[in-house]
Amino acid sequence: MADEQAEAPDNTAVRVALWRAMHVEVDAPPHVFDDQIGLRLAAPEENWRQRPDMDPDATRKFRAAIVARARFVEDLVVEQAARGIDQYVILGAGLDTFAQRRPEIASRLRVFEIEQPGTQAWKRRRLAELGYPLPDWLRLVPVDFELGQSWWEQLVAAGFDPNRPAVVASAGVTMYLTKEATATTLRQIAGLATGSTLAMTFLLPAELVDDADRTGLRMSENGAQASGTPFISFYTPQEMLALAREAGFTQVRHVSGSSLGERYFTGRSDELRPPSGEDFVLATT
Repeated sequence: MADEQAEAPDNTAVRVALWRAMHVEVDAPPHVFDDQIGLRLAAPEENWRQRPDMDPDATRKFRAAIVARARFVEDLVVEQAARGIDQYVILGAGLDTFAQRRPEIASRLRVFEIEQPGTQAWKRRRLAELGYPLPDWLRLVPVDFELGQSWWEQLVAAGFDPNRPAVVASAGVTMYLTKEATATTLRQIAGLATGSTLAMTFLLPAELVDDADRTGLRMSENGAQASGTPFISFYTPQEMLALAREAGFTQVRHVSGSSLGERYFTGRSDELRPPSGEDFVLATT
């Protein structure tokens, strides 16, 4: 019984999957990101669209931010795969569906999904129930951070080769970690083989968020606090770039949320666009 209770998806992971699906369901085309498999995985209750955190109007900007960052990461992976990179690591994979949606790309890689054991065990079961196999190139890597397990050791044990370059993605994670933990993660990734790339999101402090978006940031903070996963770390772009340089990356670049808005949402008739507040650091070894 305890094992069954432990096999449960993280609330944030489910919310992200549902917002990604809602983008296709309620936003006008062209869709920035098409992921309906995540909805099938989550299998929410029948009236899930009536949940307060799923209100189509109130969550419009959040939805846009989620699909923008997912598209940015996926474009990066496709680009790097075309260059010959054959390892892809997802830190905090949640209900990621890249392997199921893009097998023509994913099967050319070895994909490592790192996530808490409960969420991952549940996801493994749901994939089996939906008829999605776990091919040899897809490795689900459970890491119990609460027990102090090392994600790096578990990753290598799962078959990751630290001597070959890789793409590493960490989206929607740093706000939950101490700055010391993020600095440690950056140092570990900076030690990867030359030619490796990291795409990592971070939240801006409130004073750097556009006035129109601060209410939404506070709503996100309150929701995270209420669900027991409070935001504890915010970074200025200069601070995050400095952390990446100090970790040992040879090249670092700031990619703002507004630039993703320009890249993926320009010309839309519905004026859908992500809010300010979440940016990327793009770093290479």
